[in-house]
Amino acid sequence: MLQELSILPGTTKDGRRENFSRLDLRVGEIVSIVGPTGSGKTAFITDIELLAQKDTATGRQVLIDGGVPDEDWRQDPARKPVAMITQNTKCFTDLTVKDFLATHARARRLPLDGLIDETIDLANQFTGEKIGPMMRITTLSGGQTRSLMIADALHICAAPVILLDEIENAGIFKQEVVDTVRRANKMIVFVTHDPVIAILTHKRIVFANGGVVKILERDDAERPAAETLISLDRRLIAAREKLRAGLSLCNEVI
Repeated sequence: MLQELSILPGTTKDGRRENFSRLDLRVGEIVSIVGPTGSGKTAFITDIELLAQKDTATGRQVLIDGGVPDEDWRQDPARKPVAMITQNTKCFTDLTVKDFLATHARARRLPLDGLIDETIDLANQFTGEKIGPMMRITTLSGGQTRSLMIADALHICAAPVILLDEIENAGIFKQEVVDTVRRANKMIVFVTHDPVIAILTHKRIVFANGGVVKILERDDAERPAAETLISLDRRLIAAREKLRAGLSLCNEVI
């Protein structure tokens, strides 16, 4: 089982070597990728997803437990140790939610007893729009689809590394997602513009001009700021849910 994933530096957009010598990420670690739009965040997680070997535009190399990964790990989807959920999730199947999850579980040779219901229950913790087993995949909203894919990756997918690209844009309950992935004993990498997600992770990797410019470990001195941001975020989510339900915020103290 994969325990550590290492990234060796590539080059920035103007051809300069990135500002680190080696970046080690471990199973059980939660990492955030931050930086302006167009700074190279998505290219970075794409390199991880592809297990790049200096054969992508960035020139980075990804090692698994200190060595070059087997070619099967790069080419065979069934053996790939990385699951990536992107900003643009499109489904090309018209299966029901139940049949879609069962097909994935059978492909991974997992017993179905209770697995489908447990996965749907987990997905429903991430979205205010409840998902039913007989709903068709193509009719799900963006938030429902993203919630189902995250639950599927955590519950059915065997991949020890999960890459999540800007989950906050789907309008899901991101605090619940962060709390759940903390208990999953997987390596989780968030690409995010959300300060709450960024401040809750073990490590923040800062991007600019296509490359890594800074790597920050979680600092206890940020704890008061984190608690304030979490409190504000919960109030914003509560207000959002009331507005979505057609209620008024008159006389509310935001």
